[in-house]
Amino acid sequence: MKALIAVTSLALMLGTTALAARPQAEETAHATRRLDVVRSLDDFPAPKVRAAGRSAYLLAYFKDETHSLHFATSADGYTFTDVNDGAPVLSGRAVADQKGIRDPHIMRGPDGDFYMSMTDLHIFAKREGLRTTDWERPEKDYGWGNNRNLILMKSHDLLHWTLAKVNVSALFPAYAQAGNAWAPETIWNPARKRMMVYFTTRIGNGPNFMVQSLADPAFTTLTTEPKQILHYPRPAVNTIDADITKIGDRYHMFYVAHEQPGSIRQAVSRRIDGGYVYDAQKIDPEKVAAEAPNLWKRYGTNTYVLMYDVFGTKPNNMGFAETTDFKTFRNIGRFNDPGSPMKTTNFTAPKHGTVMAITPEEAERLRGYFGER
Repeated sequence: MKALIAVTSLALMLGTTALAARPQAEETAHATRRLDVVRSLDDFPAPKVRAAGRSAYLLAYFKDETHSLHFATSADGYTFTDVNDGAPVLSGRAVADQKGIRDPHIMRGPDGDFYMSMTDLHIFAKREGLRTTDWERPEKDYGWGNNRNLILMKSHDLLHWTLAKVNVSALFPAYAQAGNAWAPETIWNPARKRMMVYFTTRIGNGPNFMVQSLADPAFTTLTTEPKQILHYPRPAVNTIDADITKIGDRYHMFYVAHEQPGSIRQAVSRRIDGGYVYDAQKIDPEKVAAEAPNLWKRYGTNTYVLMYDVFGTKPNNMGFAETTDFKTFRNIGRFNDPGSPMKTTNFTAPKHGTVMAITPEEAERLRGYFGER
């Protein structure tokens, strides 16, 4: 078990030192301020926050160029500014076994703490001299982009985080031959009173499917054997990247089905951990492939925004559609496209992100920590 969970400040400091010696594309000209990875949150209590609406927004994303975590904030949900001027806030080389992270998801729990999960995977590790093989294990046996770990992190204040690397294959015999553990997300399971982590996996080099498991209270491991959360009518079709939000008394799951082309679908259930009903409707308006759906709500309205990674266009970009009824989705374009209200000010080509509601005070705390005024 000790080999499964890594929460070591010394290793992280060494990893950061190694990163400084080998700067990546967007890190060279910037200060090396990063989120603080700590052994325990006991010395970093939750800050006292003035009563305020969560009218600001935090976008967590990664970039192929860095395979690291980035943060951007917005006061209005339309214009986003990176808090570290486009540089990573957490280096993938410092925290991941594969020296890269992908697919960050962040959410606020009912306890007020922040929970972040990521994929431990670097798809360009051989090219960058981080390993001698294309993948961690043979592609013919375990598939493209194979990996072992989920990364789980927890914080009181968005600045200081615990870190755990969770090897799903080693934890659960039924998944001993799992080919991957991708795109983890977290949601509170009110019936079980635990955080539910759901993610994409496959057995060997088989088709991808999505599973769910319960985390321990410290958010350092998974405690229940993962169970399939959606049963697609054609099991040979890859299904990936689930994103679940409770709307009224129903749970809405947006996910990707690798039909032709890969497109975003919606499934709805009265249960959080299963029973999702297949709906063939394609949700995203894109004519090229899109993935990584993420749903968030505009403050003070009944409008929800579905964000997704349009990886089928070059360079990749985030696309957006709005809905109030979850039946019709209005295309509002991609970041910085002509006519789109969605803008970035100091970064481009974000991938597989999450938007979470925060208070203006929390946004200012992040900007101040990274030196933006």
